[in-house]
Amino acid sequence: MLTLNWKQGRSCLVAAALVLGASMTLMPAQVVMAQARGLPDFTDLVEAVGPSVVNIRTLEKVKAGAASSADEQMLEFFRRFGIPVPPNMPRAPKPDRGQPDEDQPRGVGSGFILTADGLVMTNAHVVEGADEVLVTLTDKREFKARIIGADKRTDVAVVKIEATGLPAVKIGDITRLKVGEWVMAIGSPFGLENTVTAGIVSAKQRDTGDYLPFIQTDVAINPGNSGGPLLNMRGEVVGINSQIYSRSGGFQGISFAIPIDEATRVADQLRASGRVTRGRIGVQIDQVSKDVAESIGLGKPQGALVRGVEAGSPAEKAGIEAGDVITKFEGKAIDKATDLPRMVGNVKPGTKTTVTVFRRGATRDFNVTIAEVEAEKPVRKAQAPETKPPVAGPAQAIGLVVSELPDALKKELKLKGGVKVDASEGSAARAGLREGDVILAIANTEVAGVKEFEAVLARIDKTKVVNVLFRRADVAQFALIRPPR
Repeated sequence: MLTLNWKQGRSCLVAAALVLGASMTLMPAQVVMAQARGLPDFTDLVEAVGPSVVNIRTLEKVKAGAASSADEQMLEFFRRFGIPVPPNMPRAPKPDRGQPDEDQPRGVGSGFILTADGLVMTNAHVVEGADEVLVTLTDKREFKARIIGADKRTDVAVVKIEATGLPAVKIGDITRLKVGEWVMAIGSPFGLENTVTAGIVSAKQRDTGDYLPFIQTDVAINPGNSGGPLLNMRGEVVGINSQIYSRSGGFQGISFAIPIDEATRVADQLRASGRVTRGRIGVQIDQVSKDVAESIGLGKPQGALVRGVEAGSPAEKAGIEAGDVITKFEGKAIDKATDLPRMVGNVKPGTKTTVTVFRRGATRDFNVTIAEVEAEKPVRKAQAPETKPPVAGPAQAIGLVVSELPDALKKELKLKGGVKVDASEGSAARAGLREGDVILAIANTEVAGVKEFEAVLARIDKTKVVNVLFRRADVAQFALIRPPR
């Protein structure tokens, strides 16, 4: 056993106290330094960028004394709970005695100054349907704005105010933006001008639309923030705050911003011509599932599955067919189906380019001339012509009864061959095939008629999954027929 006399013990206690005291004085400083590194100060950023952010109010002309249904519902809410009615809210509809139309507040949003001579960027939904747009600067000056152009597909709009010497924002490089990076928003949530909120980038390339891979953040965004800038810590705009995910209508921790590179591309076209032109090749597409990818020999789920090709479209003229999987566009790989509309849309109509497809185990390149996006055409339903009697055979083993495809139907659907499904049960029905479908290929082999169909069925291994390419109305898709257990 170790023993110490009083002097030795006192010396040890003093030494221990000194060491403990030193550690206690060091620890708080270390914690403070760690906190300083982890929590940024946004004050300088707000002072620098704040004057470039504007408040946007819109007005629309309504009949004098008229109240909207939304106003009536809100008035009923106030009355029911005994809440005083705000002074600027219409009390009740009044009879129209020929009074002139009057301007009523329609909405509140945000925006930011693009150029010193008064170009302002915001969301298209902020200015949509407005008869008058009012822009208020941080110095309280108010201007009537002229809408230069708005694009609903990307929700980007550009308006112009007559002013000079304005503080314009700096545009950031979206490729440098990282998940987990601090970002800040400035806007007018619920009409509260110049409100600052901050958070981090939660995700990039979040697909919620055809043409936009959104930036997801946890920055507090609420109604009125729409159109305001999302800023990085260098004071550069990296996005336009546009949407929130919410079950209550308020902020729930998930917000979406339009990447500034996409918004700038749209804004440049709006400034040049007041509209946006986009490319199209005329295909209906879908995701490639893991099972389909393995079944057709693609390996991994990638690319865009062509479910239909529009008549007379660039894709049809180039030779692209339903059932093809588009794997590359202009030599760039397509990871998921939603990549294709964005890539094609960014190409100027009239441009000649290359589309790479995977078709029945082989890769092929097609030269396509890009067309311009036009209004959607209604899908034409094919007439049901007279059909030949169904033919039974090996197809029954997988639950199918098929017949020859009439020439009239081939011409109507613009098909070279195939067989018509007259009955589907068992494995085929479980795979989704039904009466009236037209089978174009089975086990990666095209079928011109019943004879070829039966021949392919006779030689395939029915204990394994069989892929079937079929057409229903104007849409082609794959079905996977699995062996019975």
